[in-house]
Amino acid sequence: MNRFYAILANSLVASLTNNLVWFAVTFWVYLETKSVVATSLMAGVYSGTVALSGFFLGSLVDRYKKKLSMLISSLGSLVLYGLSFLIFITTPEKIFKDPTSPILWTFIILSLVGAIAGNIRSIALSTLVTVLIPEDGRDKANGMVGTTNGVSFLVSSIFSGLIIGFLGIFWMLVIAIGLTALVLIHLWLLEIPEKGIAHAEEHTKRIDIRGTIKAINLVPGLFALIFFNTFNNFLGGVFMSLMDAYGLSLVTVQTWGILWGVLSLGFIIGGLIVSKKGLGKQPLRTLFLSNIAMWTVCVFFTIQASIILLAVGMFIYLCLIPVVEAAEQTILQKLITPERQGRVFGFAQSIEQAASPITAFMIGPIAQLIFIPFMTTGVGVELIGSWFGTGKDRGLALLFTVTGLIGLIITIIAMRSKAYDTLLANYQKQIQLQPEVDNG
Repeated sequence: MNRFYAILANSLVASLTNNLVWFAVTFWVYLETKSVVATSLMAGVYSGTVALSGFFLGSLVDRYKKKLSMLISSLGSLVLYGLSFLIFITTPEKIFKDPTSPILWTFIILSLVGAIAGNIRSIALSTLVTVLIPEDGRDKANGMVGTTNGVSFLVSSIFSGLIIGFLGIFWMLVIAIGLTALVLIHLWLLEIPEKGIAHAEEHTKRIDIRGTIKAINLVPGLFALIFFNTFNNFLGGVFMSLMDAYGLSLVTVQTWGILWGVLSLGFIIGGLIVSKKGLGKQPLRTLFLSNIAMWTVCVFFTIQASIILLAVGMFIYLCLIPVVEAAEQTILQKLITPERQGRVFGFAQSIEQAASPITAFMIGPIAQLIFIPFMTTGVGVELIGSWFGTGKDRGLALLFTVTGLIGLIITIIAMRSKAYDTLLANYQKQIQLQPEVDNG
């Protein structure tokens, strides 16, 4: 277990560094170019690349030992950050103020790919839970992983702005290169007990999507779970796309930034609860009950124009995210054979993350053309305006409420479906078989 803690600490520093780079570069590009379009394109390219890269990165984790995969991740980030640094110190400052500059976008893409190389680690870490942690402790280990991700997000989101504001992009890159080098050296010296690489029939194929789909199909109901989480990400993208606009209608930008940093503690608390208490004997049931709680909160946390109501609701929502993620990881670790876990985790990441850019593309026009007019000059003013409120911000609030209702209804329907019962039965069957496998 101590070795797992060491790997977790190593991954925390690596994840923090990668998040720091991307957040800081985004802030810096906006300050240099004053272009909202540039930062929007960066967000779209980043989320799209994360979605597409999961197929390849998952195969990479399965083809090599987990330690080597993680070393490749850090080495890739180090090289790309180094190239970004060279471009920065050899390019006149005025070039970076032009949002159409090819050199600027080369710098952005190198930084982006350097940060995304860290996703190899997240996939490898999930498979290492299977390798290093006994069956009955994996849910708690997954909770620790969630806590690590929460700490990384919180610290990087706060310090990225401070570093750019007080030190600048030059020293941010120096810090990133230094931390990545230290992570690489520490990992190189760290012993990870791996018996070898488990080989599947199609192991020689680099991506092998067909084989991955076949492996998922061998577990009835598992595809339904992945697509359920994809749909949830699609709906969750509504909040991530429009929450800043809604929050800034209630408080100043300074207050909103501080509040979001405090709310991010929810990631950490949720992960710590799972690492302490586990997920129970039925993580699938825990996953769905958590989703019911999340969507119920989403129905009500914008029902009135109150920053307190919003903050409480968002905090509960963020606390439950690590629970849902840990539950999915625990189920996949139990039902998918070790030689396929990297590819399945990568496949699930790609499919589920693909929902976010789709939402970002669709939800703006929907809000602008339907919900905002409905609550400013439309029928909604007369129907519910007297108690719900009117105006642009209440149009966004209504969109959040409707999204929560859709999520709640879909979750309840899914929990009563045949796919849910089938997957639950498969998981319980594997638990019953485990003692026999261990004794054998």
